[in-house]
Amino acid sequence: MRLLAFCLALLTTPALAHELWIEPEGYLIEPDGRLVARLVNGQHFDGIDIAYFPQRIVRFEVMLGDEVAPVEARMGANPAMDSAPLGEGLHRAVYVSTVSVVKYADYAAFDRFVAHKDFQAVRERHLSRGLPEADFGEAYTRYSKALIGVGDAAGDDARAGLAVEIVALDNPYTADLAGGMRVQVFWQDGVEAYSQVELFDKAPDGSVTITLHRTNAEGIAILPVQPGHSYLADHVVLRAPSAALAEETGAVWETLWAALTFAVPAAVAD
Repeated sequence: MRLLAFCLALLTTPALAHELWIEPEGYLIEPDGRLVARLVNGQHFDGIDIAYFPQRIVRFEVMLGDEVAPVEARMGANPAMDSAPLGEGLHRAVYVSTVSVVKYADYAAFDRFVAHKDFQAVRERHLSRGLPEADFGEAYTRYSKALIGVGDAAGDDARAGLAVEIVALDNPYTADLAGGMRVQVFWQDGVEAYSQVELFDKAPDGSVTITLHRTNAEGIAILPVQPGHSYLADHVVLRAPSAALAEETGAVWETLWAALTFAVPAAVAD
């Protein structure tokens, strides 16, 4: 059974979330540059750096087309990623965490999270399963991806085999994004139709705007983007944990978080 990282906390505010994303120091770099990125845990596209600790990592890789290289670093390294490019083109950095657990002091705190993420009929499911109204846990795993352009930045995003994943259907560094950027959300072997995507838009001055979007029947959403801004797109799946995970963690719910970070250079979107 994979290593479990217990991160126990009491949720007392509706805004508290636990996004984890890959934040590159440069979204566009020269061919002789380095792929340097931080793992960041927080909310509203702002948070604290997470150092490199392999015991907390299930998967950490850089991909260029079909080529894959593991991200390796010394224990405690921050930034957690400092790798050589695999060539010119659109690179994908992929990170999968171990399982963590968050504790809810009462159902109201959980309900605020459920409402914000637009999960349906959760209260009914909670009651029908006979779950407690207070002091219950949620197990969660992060599936994060970042797009980094090297040199000409040519290429396409594609599925990286994550359980839940946001795939960019447009290359943010080479495509005409005047009509927005298309992303497709996948869950296991299918798409997430009519589901929420939360978009965090960071302006050059560091201010962040948050908007909510919905996928269509094919799991595709069109995200509004602006030149010179960086973005974090987020989608969450909520389900009952497997019997094994529930026994291991004590959690009564499980969430799986997909994150995609990218930027839009001014030359592309102008």
